[in-house]
Amino acid sequence: MTLAPSLVSLFIGPLNRAGIEYVVTGGLAAVVYGHPRLTLDVDLVLRLSPSALPTFAGLWPEEAYYCPPLEVLALERERTRHGHFNLIHLATGMRADVYLSGEDEFHAWALERAVVRQVEDQPVRFAPIEYVIAYKLLFFQSGGSDRHLRDVARMIEISGSAVDQSALAGWIGRLGLEVEWSKAGLYVGRE
Repeated sequence: MTLAPSLVSLFIGPLNRAGIEYVVTGGLAAVVYGHPRLTLDVDLVLRLSPSALPTFAGLWPEEAYYCPPLEVLALERERTRHGHFNLIHLATGMRADVYLSGEDEFHAWALERAVVRQVEDQPVRFAPIEYVIAYKLLFFQSGGSDRHLRDVARMIEISGSAVDQSALAGWIGRLGLEVEWSKAGLYVGRE
């Protein structure tokens, strides 16, 4: 399987080498579970301990990457919910949107159920499809882009048999995404 090789080599390879726990979600995961489309960023959920912050920051040399200062990483890591920052590869402009697990049950659930696939001869930890679907619905809820609904529809069409319907329904209910889920259903079967 080949997926935006630079995203894997630029952002996921360093995490694998450092042993930092992560899952890939968002557009790149939608490609794995759905159909190919262009994406120039990778969404990552990370579990970082305070002691891992210097190691993490050291993965991104300043001549090649933008990484927030260690103090900012520490502040974001201290948030119990919604800790977030970006990493940018300077030469290509490719980006990683990093979400920290904090005390978020949904993130913890995804990290515990990672699906490992080989991409470019590397193991890549993807969030389970149920998480990716609900995550896309959350982004549609907050921003309104139907690209998220199209991604959900393609995932259902291509990988629907792999979906744990009970788990998905549970998260849709807990996250209040019933309306968004019904809207995504209107895209199934349409290109």
